[in-house]
Amino acid sequence: MAKLSGKIIDPSTGATVQARVQVLSPNGIQFAPADAMWKVGTGEPFFYSNGDFSLEVPRGQSRITVERGTEYRPWTGTVYADDIGGTVALDIELERWADLPDRGWHPGNTHIHYDEKEEKPDERLGYDSRVEDLRMTAISILRRWDLNYATNKYPLGVLNDYTDTHHHVQVGEENRHNDKDGWSRGYGHVMFLNIRNVVDPISRGALIDTFDPDYPPLSWACDDARSQDGLVIWCHNGQGMEAPVAAALGKVDAINLFDPYWNDVEYDIWYRMLNCGIKMPASTGSDWFVCSANRIYSQTGGAFSYDDWLAGIKRGETFITNGPAISMSVDGAPPGSTVSVSAGDTTHMRVDWSSHYAVETVEIVQDGAVIKRVSTDASNATAGSIETDIAVSADGWIATRLGSSKRDSFAQALWAHTSAVYIDAGGAKSDVQAASAALFVQDIEASMDWVRTKGRFYTDAQRADVVDLFGQGLDVYKDLAR
Repeated sequence: MAKLSGKIIDPSTGATVQARVQVLSPNGIQFAPADAMWKVGTGEPFFYSNGDFSLEVPRGQSRITVERGTEYRPWTGTVYADDIGGTVALDIELERWADLPDRGWHPGNTHIHYDEKEEKPDERLGYDSRVEDLRMTAISILRRWDLNYATNKYPLGVLNDYTDTHHHVQVGEENRHNDKDGWSRGYGHVMFLNIRNVVDPISRGALIDTFDPDYPPLSWACDDARSQDGLVIWCHNGQGMEAPVAAALGKVDAINLFDPYWNDVEYDIWYRMLNCGIKMPASTGSDWFVCSANRIYSQTGGAFSYDDWLAGIKRGETFITNGPAISMSVDGAPPGSTVSVSAGDTTHMRVDWSSHYAVETVEIVQDGAVIKRVSTDASNATAGSIETDIAVSADGWIATRLGSSKRDSFAQALWAHTSAVYIDAGGAKSDVQAASAALFVQDIEASMDWVRTKGRFYTDAQRADVVDLFGQGLDVYKDLAR
């Protein structure tokens, strides 16, 4: 065996940087330091490095791959060891293919937990934000049965031991409800960031025990978080019977899509909310450890500050991605803006995108339908732009998404999606709005029937509270469906 010694450097700063490393021996076996901490999730195995790594490798050619976040080009090289007991020194320079923070776009992961099996949460937390090159990293407390999630040990608020000028690490809360086995139909899950105090109960119903009531509703928890100047993000693609209610009543600041990676890459509930005129920015996270490259970019207007990053999400100037960068403007206005256009006129749209891996499709979405689809040269399409005029007939929204069959080291296909630009056509209503609202009417009526007949409550007054809340949301969608 020979010793391999590596140093990982950002050539733009000259600093040693943390990254994930893969060492593949000549016979295809993964080698790593004895005390290595490994990446969690799908795809290729990597171990984490603080910028220096040292391990033994067998004689012959070993392949080294090093990755950091999504804005650095992965580095791959080969070293040859021919002497037993010899040393091979390797300096690795990780170069950027993009520097989005330089343009005011700063990445974050809004949803991370370490489960009860994690034995070294402090060490992992020290790696996660740096290896993934995240400006904002949020782990969150949760309560699910009697499981002792490793990240529940940290107190709410900023974790100063892990926070510096370029990395803000904090603890939030995931407030939850599920029916029966803890996975099936329930009110849903919602994330609270930037809160000072725990919002109780953290969980209710079957997530606690068989006899715990399905009470109080999540909307009240959202109100509590908002009263603390907290950011409220609905989880898991809008799943949960209370999601359309909370959205209609203005309880939610953003929606997390594809947290975690095993959720389908779909936008059904979010698009229906947008069709109903609900201004709902897109967000994302990874949920189960950092098991994907999912990240939300928020525009701060300059250097990173946590307050400005939160403000960017609240106004909807965001895009979500697991790698590619995408920007969009409608009549010069960014996502989150409202653009006034007379019904029957057109609006001008520009999309710019770039990626380390090839992008195959870029799609412009208006009111939930793809109105323009551009297929690229998948072998070499790492950047491009589109300009087009879009006809407007009613109030609505416009956004852009892209996709590729190319996969990152998590073995996940690449995607990105902007938040929406909202179109004000003077109050002209569309059939799309009525159809989306009608579907929510059906959903909420079914949910109210569940609350009346199957929900578990201590008193009739508790049951009536939830029925009344859902009724308020129902009235909103009935008005839109008419």
